[in-house]
Amino acid sequence: MAKRDYYDVLGVNKSSTADQIKSAYRKLAVKYHPDKNKGDKAAEEKFKEASEAYHVLSNNERKQSYDNFGHSAFENGAGGRGGFGNFDFSSNFSDIFEDFFGEGFGGGRRSRRSNNRGSDLRYDLSITLEEAYTGKKQDIKFSTSEKCDTCKGNGSKPGHDAGSCSMCGGHGQVRSSQGFFTVQQTCPQCSGSGEEITNPCSSCGGQGKKQASKRLSVTIPKGVDDGTRIRLAGKGEAGSRGGSNGDLYLFINVDSHDLFKRSDENLFFECPISIADAALGTSIEIPTIDGGKAKIKIPSGTQNGKQFRLRGKGMPYMRGNGSGDLYVQVSTEVPISLNKEQKELLEKFRKIENEKSNPSIKKFFQKAKSFWKN
Repeated sequence: MAKRDYYDVLGVNKSSTADQIKSAYRKLAVKYHPDKNKGDKAAEEKFKEASEAYHVLSNNERKQSYDNFGHSAFENGAGGRGGFGNFDFSSNFSDIFEDFFGEGFGGGRRSRRSNNRGSDLRYDLSITLEEAYTGKKQDIKFSTSEKCDTCKGNGSKPGHDAGSCSMCGGHGQVRSSQGFFTVQQTCPQCSGSGEEITNPCSSCGGQGKKQASKRLSVTIPKGVDDGTRIRLAGKGEAGSRGGSNGDLYLFINVDSHDLFKRSDENLFFECPISIADAALGTSIEIPTIDGGKAKIKIPSGTQNGKQFRLRGKGMPYMRGNGSGDLYVQVSTEVPISLNKEQKELLEKFRKIENEKSNPSIKKFFQKAKSFWKN
């Protein structure tokens, strides 16, 4: 069967850019990759066909030869230095996929020390709402691993150096063939370092690190919220054999407050007032999160559940200037255990009440009467 046009295979044309050709091949390679289509011979052939097309069109010299002479440019080894001949999948695929997918397909470009990086640590820290408002500094103590003082972190006895790994020859990577496909992976013996400790340090056993108790002063920024995560780079566990340190993550838990409830940068609380204050109006002092006071004027006729907003009296923004708001919701409390005089005054008030004083009550009973009538 005649070969398909390479441009048709990739779904591009002669005027397509190198990035467009690469993008088109990436989509086909992912779609028809043998690992995703095990046992599917048709997908395997399409994968080979797309890879062959990309091998030619991704190289300017080969592409020019193909544009001038078509498939015949590569028959019988033709095409000079850019010739295609018999495409060697096992030797070319690892290079192609290294560009696209990293280590799993030939990630020799990664640092050998990357796999020796220390572990990240988590520290849970509880603070009060007031401390979240002002911010604070606090000393924390935790168990971690630190660089070995004896070998300075390289894992070998003083005066000795690490040798090349016997499995990978010091490359940090090993290759394995799976049919026509070659996979390059991190060496399991040296974890990608390319080194093998032949004279391990007696203090750390060749790991380059030892367990230790560490004390650290940390700064909690003002405005921090419950669940906030703070990253302290390089404050985690030490890496093995000279690898970089991991990170320390502080997870903040803000304790619940007896008075204030929080939503993002805004604060809320409920303030009870008497029926008389709600009806006649009054002024009240309410607490603020900074420990101060604020005055609110309650107008006459204030209904239960009415909210009052105090701008800038909430929590500070953790990133940027300014603060949220404080919302005070009044709750009208009905008196209990009335004395004789109070009862007499309320009875007198009830007798002289009129409908204008209670518009919501009037409206409700009008609807109720209409309902009963119907």
